[in-house]
Amino acid sequence: MSTVFASPIVQIKPLGFPWETIDPFLFCAYHDDAYPQGNGEMAVDDALLAGRNLGSDFSRKDGWSMYHGNPVPGFPGHPHRGFETVTIVRKGLIDHSDSLGAAARFGGGDVQWLTAGKGIVHSEMFPLMNAETPNPLELFQIWLNLPARNKMVAPHFTMFWAEDIPRFTATDEAGRTTHVSSVAGRIGPVDGQPGEGGPLAPPPDSWAAQADADVAIWTIRMSPGARWTLPAATGQGTRRALYFFKGQSVEVAGQAIDRHAMIELRASEEVELVNGEGAVAEFLVLQGRPIAEPVAQYGPFVMNTQAEIAQAMQDFRRTQFGGWPWKDEAPVHGRDPARFARHPDGKEERPA
Repeated sequence: MSTVFASPIVQIKPLGFPWETIDPFLFCAYHDDAYPQGNGEMAVDDALLAGRNLGSDFSRKDGWSMYHGNPVPGFPGHPHRGFETVTIVRKGLIDHSDSLGAAARFGGGDVQWLTAGKGIVHSEMFPLMNAETPNPLELFQIWLNLPARNKMVAPHFTMFWAEDIPRFTATDEAGRTTHVSSVAGRIGPVDGQPGEGGPLAPPPDSWAAQADADVAIWTIRMSPGARWTLPAATGQGTRRALYFFKGQSVEVAGQAIDRHAMIELRASEEVELVNGEGAVAEFLVLQGRPIAEPVAQYGPFVMNTQAEIAQAMQDFRRTQFGGWPWKDEAPVHGRDPARFARHPDGKEERPA
């Protein structure tokens, strides 16, 4: 009697914008913008703005978008309630400002983890610091849901500096390398290099702070021809999505994939990844035990019922979630490129 083995691949879907996610994640946007050199205001020259729908430009004309910014690209002040944003900046800088009075300039591998909770307004602007050379920007923004019991917690602002994020390099038998970094969740064995130091602590009210939630956010970079095995998840009921977003072709659990795609995997099984010989391949992994609660969403508000959405809108109209302490809707934090974070209590931190 022969044994039939089920594939660890649940489904494969092409990447759109934003990327499709699975519970406990709500949203994942990948931005890869080839911004030109900036002018004296760290902004785009007026001559380059012709033909764009300023205020809502997602055109990718000339390889970049203004989004809701003008003349600095980015996202001026906007509210959130009921979930968290995890922003991973791989290239370029983001200037953050919020209704709590917090501010930050971060990039080059830094991560900001913001628990919106009961409500916050923030802006995320992309200052074009280089006046003589281009200003490439590459980032992920991931929305992680909050369970009902935590949707109205106090907002919380956390920075993970690139220098502190756990990472390791695996080398296969042929000497090809795979680089892995972990924004959330331990990856690899407890003893040995992959587990050294363990993951950084997520915000206290995050779903990721629950020991049994098995939340992981990992990035993987494989050299041409590299082989590496993605270990099985340890949690019960965990779901896992693997996003192949850079490279030419890869094999996932023996299946050839020649287009960028979201690959949902059975998290309980380890999966071998094999990169083709043509180019570096990169992946994002999002996994976690589902919150498994109703989701009601209206734009930047994510609650459990439509009544709670109506209340969120009413609360925002009445309170502006604390008001806006900045002189304009899109603050930029000067010409000094140094990364920093200033918390609502005035405490300032900088990477080591």
